[in-house]
Amino acid sequence: MLDTFLITLLIVAISAVLLGLKVLLVKNGTFPNGHVGGNKALRERGIGCAQSQDREAFEKPKFSIDEWTEDKN
Repeated sequence: MLDTFLITLLIVAISAVLLGLKVLLVKNGTFPNGHVGGNKALRERGIGCAQSQDREAFEKPKFSIDEWTEDKN
């Protein structure tokens, strides 16, 4: 059981070091942007993240005309 735990811990440690290699070795290195909005190919297709699309859907357009509604009372 202890052997399995140590091997797992070693694999996780090696993975963390490999994922952070650019951040560790390059001056002012950063992790790549993994968000949908940060992907150039998706932005060119007009695809955004769910939060930004939701925010845009609820924003009122600048030149919209309010619809008149009648009360049903």
